[in-house]
Amino acid sequence: MINIREYIDHTLLKPEAGSADIKKLCAEAVEYGFYAVCVNSSYVGLCKRLLAGSGVRIASVVGFPLGAMSSAAKRFEAEYACREGADEIDMVLAIGALKEGRFDYVRDDIQEVVEGARQHGSTVKLILETGLLSDGEIVSACRLAQEAGAAFVKTSTGFGNGGATLHHVALMRRTVGDALGVKASGGIRDKETALAMIEAGASRIGTSSGVAICGRNEQ
Repeated sequence: MINIREYIDHTLLKPEAGSADIKKLCAEAVEYGFYAVCVNSSYVGLCKRLLAGSGVRIASVVGFPLGAMSSAAKRFEAEYACREGADEIDMVLAIGALKEGRFDYVRDDIQEVVEGARQHGSTVKLILETGLLSDGEIVSACRLAQEAGAAFVKTSTGFGNGGATLHHVALMRRTVGDALGVKASGGIRDKETALAMIEAGASRIGTSSGVAICGRNEQ
């Protein structure tokens, strides 16, 4: 039987979120045994203190939510987050560059962050923002992520044009095979959808609705 809690990155990325909200997020992650919390980089240090000894990992977004920052800026933020305690970096693809076919730039952009994170023992997930991409572009992005050393490909920021779809998750899984993880994120708010994403090939679920998905009676 699938234990959904072990798939969940409990996520809070809203611009209005404050320290009290992050404390609540971390408390819920510990209570439910979620895999990780996913926060903006300024809150990684707080999460590190709150989650010490719990086994809950910390993911930080980088270049979020547009992906249009310079590679140097993305690497700087990634290294900052890793020094603060991030185990994983969820970076946003250079979407415009991909759509223009500037694949070398995209690969190098990912690799900059991968190398920065790797120095701290952290891994990288590449957020594709699939709602803005064609199937062919999704395949290209997945292959570039693999070439650049990313550990995961991820569907969406949750702030862009559409969230995770079963079609996109399955396409991403077919493209990367068993070599990379696939994170479904964006619009996943109930247990049925989460299970369908896992069935389609997701190895991680990014959601702000983890508590609602799991339900207190399932602990």
